[in-house]
Amino acid sequence: MTTALPLADPVAATERSRRGGRAGKRAGASGHFDQPPFRQHRIPFEPTRIVSDDELESIHLASLRVLREIGLDVLHDEARAIMKKNGADVKAGEPRVRFDADMILEWVAHAPSEFTLHARNPAHNLSFGGSNIILAQMASAPNCSDTDNGRRPGNQVDYRNFLKLAQMHNILQCTGGYPVEPIDVHPSIRHLECLRDLATLTDKVFHIYSLGKERNVDGIEIARIARGISREQLEHEPSCFTVINTNSPLRLDIPMMEGIIQMASAGQCVIVTPFTLAGAMAPVTIAGAVVEQNAEALAGIAFSQMIRKGTPAGYGGFTSNVDMKSGAPAFGTPEYMRSQLLGGQLARRYHLPYRTSNTCAANTVDAQAAYESVFSLWGAIQGGGNFMMHGAGWLEGGLRCSYEKMILDIDLLQMVAEFLTPLDLSEDALAIEAIRDVGPGGHFFGTPHTQARYKTAFYAPVLSDWRNYESWMQAGAPTAMEKANRLWKERLAMYEEPYMDPAIREELNEFVDRRIVEGGAPTDF
Repeated sequence: MTTALPLADPVAATERSRRGGRAGKRAGASGHFDQPPFRQHRIPFEPTRIVSDDELESIHLASLRVLREIGLDVLHDEARAIMKKNGADVKAGEPRVRFDADMILEWVAHAPSEFTLHARNPAHNLSFGGSNIILAQMASAPNCSDTDNGRRPGNQVDYRNFLKLAQMHNILQCTGGYPVEPIDVHPSIRHLECLRDLATLTDKVFHIYSLGKERNVDGIEIARIARGISREQLEHEPSCFTVINTNSPLRLDIPMMEGIIQMASAGQCVIVTPFTLAGAMAPVTIAGAVVEQNAEALAGIAFSQMIRKGTPAGYGGFTSNVDMKSGAPAFGTPEYMRSQLLGGQLARRYHLPYRTSNTCAANTVDAQAAYESVFSLWGAIQGGGNFMMHGAGWLEGGLRCSYEKMILDIDLLQMVAEFLTPLDLSEDALAIEAIRDVGPGGHFFGTPHTQARYKTAFYAPVLSDWRNYESWMQAGAPTAMEKANRLWKERLAMYEEPYMDPAIREELNEFVDRRIVEGGAPTDF
């Protein structure tokens, strides 16, 4: 049986944030529980090539045919004008834009293959690209849940709690957006309150939603203030990112294009991610769906370079399939994994950093949630993913962020990180002398070699139970869900707000409060 933890009072939390809160006692996570240190993770092996080079080229060429012969509808007037100026085929009064293959590839080539995302705490800077992989918290769920209070609409209290959990767990290297949408904050000022929380309750890299110019401009300024740097320095040190979802099939809408214009103009990271569901917004075949994904991604990335050559950009893959009986999205499927691998091969072909995700379609934290997430994680790793969105908390096809699922995913991500750690092949690790000492028929439990290393020899997942049945029953037969429920509450109670210079905090609050008084952003986008 679980005991509900009283959630933080939002008014009191805001006041603590404005006054400065408690400074974190060390760089990295707040709280004091056993976990590996914050570090940049790398994939130490070659990503899986799911198709041959010739087969990959057929997808590449088909994508270029789509861009040249069919084109995309671009609904943003200024964006069409910029595309026309830079060589695209644009007819007056028509939204359709067609792109020459050489032009697309020339613009895409300006995007860097690797760059640094700068956090307000330099210890949390992240390398995006190469063999690096960044693990981010879930984002954009309209609902949240826990086993004590059930499923509920997003709100500011839960939003802040999820940010605190992201800050204090080292495996979550950045926040991927709003883990849950706080609908109790008015949409016109929601971005201001949410971004202030991201800048104060965490000291990690954060995401800005592209939902109209004002939200981008405000978010970029909040990132600058939080780091305490000049605009010029910010433009040379990307400090935030946005995810641009194309309106599949083959449409680039006004808010997304405005987001590329504003973020790229300021030198900030743009991750173009078509959301292509095979059988719904894309052809039912995986090859056809990825052709569409690739065409849309290339068009968006090329446009980001038209705005500012060399602006950091990422190639996002989010192709999955739907249940053809219900129309519901399916995740963690073999089709999703194959799309992840194909997307990774394409991104590497264009020398672009690759974004993927940890997803599932389960409605509760059960076996389906676990195995679909493991499949998603394995597809991301084997596909050479550089940025894993929705790394922890995703449930119900992305409609819900779950406290217990977040703990489960944190456990899974820490296992993945341990798997990615290079093997120790030193003379001491080869253990010839330990084997000699034990000899035939002995055991290694009590040897000096084992005793000196047993605490660090293996990663022990916190939700796994390795006791025998009798001792597990004597302990009350705790389930993984019950453990996860206990852990998120215990750890949330340990949260310590990361230190922020009082002068920076004052400047941040003055900016946000002024923009709130001014009305924030329009809500008719």
